[in-house]
Amino acid sequence: MKKHIIIAVRMLGFMTLLTGVVYPLTITGVARVLFAEQANGSLIERDKQTVGSALLGQTFEKPEHFWSRPSAVNYNPLPSGGSNQGQASEALKASVAQRTEKLKAAHGEEDAVPQDLVFASGSGLDPHISVAAAEYQVKRVAKAKAMEPADIEKLIHRHTTNRAFGFLGEPVVNVLELNLELDAVGR
Repeated sequence: MKKHIIIAVRMLGFMTLLTGVVYPLTITGVARVLFAEQANGSLIERDKQTVGSALLGQTFEKPEHFWSRPSAVNYNPLPSGGSNQGQASEALKASVAQRTEKLKAAHGEEDAVPQDLVFASGSGLDPHISVAAAEYQVKRVAKAKAMEPADIEKLIHRHTTNRAFGFLGEPVVNVLELNLELDAVGR
């Protein structure tokens, strides 16, 4: 019996060392070599200051910026997640109605508001909006920046990420990167 306990304790120590130290350090090292930018958080810097990550959304509310997708967790990565409100939820209906009215008031349009501008993503951290959501905001941003809508559309096109492997997902626009370029143009 004592022999079995000693073997079990040794095995526990070995597996703890292997899976708790060696494996994580190896994977981290490989990631830092092969995917350095992603392993370090895809941080975006301007004027030697970190302004955000290409992987995490932020709140933008100025008229001269493109607005992000709403977040149920205010873009906080620690408690990331959705609101878990279903279609029958009165709170969800009220939030969507409030967001829709805000967008329609800011854009003065009768067009349907793209869904990703009124519904939060599952993670609450999504840094992207659909191309349709970006195009919906072109007139407002162009007016606020005193730019031609065609120039704004070129910026959208430049910051559009196409489908992965040509067929997975939908084309999306990274809001932070687009807004940073808008800010650079406005200087």
